[in-house]
Amino acid sequence: MRILILSTLILVLAGTASASTWETDSAHSHLGFAARHMMISKVRGSFDQFAAVLTFDEQETTRSSVQLTIQAASLDTDNDKRDEHLRGADFFDAGNHPQITFTSRRVERSGDRLILIGDLTLRGVTREVAVEIEELTPAVTDPFGHRRMAVSVRTRIDRRDFGLTWNKALETGGVLVGDEVDIYAELELIRK
Repeated sequence: MRILILSTLILVLAGTASASTWETDSAHSHLGFAARHMMISKVRGSFDQFAAVLTFDEQETTRSSVQLTIQAASLDTDNDKRDEHLRGADFFDAGNHPQITFTSRRVERSGDRLILIGDLTLRGVTREVAVEIEELTPAVTDPFGHRRMAVSVRTRIDRRDFGLTWNKALETGGVLVGDEVDIYAELELIRK
C-alpha cells in the first residue's frame, strides 16, 4: 500500500514539475486595441498598465493557464479628449470598474493553432472569449541569467456584449464607433 501511495505521489509531482510560472516584463510588452471610427478607419489605442501571470506546462501546453489584469484608466489613444471620454461612463467607466481581467479556463488545439478560452470581465460584465495564440516563442536565457519567452495573442469582441453601447448615428448612414474591437498583445514573460 505504501508503495502505491508513494508511486502515485511521484506521478503527481512529476506531472506538475513541467509547469512553471512566468510574469510580464512590462518594459517589453504591449497590449493594444483597435475599433472603427465613422465606419472608414481604425482608431488604435493601448493600455499602459497591465500584468499577466502565465502558468506554463512545457510537457503539455493545453494544461497551461493565464491571468491578466489591466488598469482601465491606463488606456491611451494619443488624444486626451477621446481618452477622457473612453475612461468615462459612456465606455469603460474606469472610476467604477478600475480593472479589466481575463482568466483562462482551458487551452484548446485547433489544427496547429492554440486557442485560449477564458472569462473576460469588462465594466463588471463577464463573457467567455476565445483568444488565438499566434506565436509562442521558445524560452531563452538573457544576459542576466533570466529565462524569457514571448507570446502574441489576438481576439475580437463585440463591445456591446460588455455594456459599451454608446454611439452616434451618422447622417450618411452607419455609426460613429464600430461595435467590433480587435484586441492584441505582445507579451514578453520572465520565469519566476
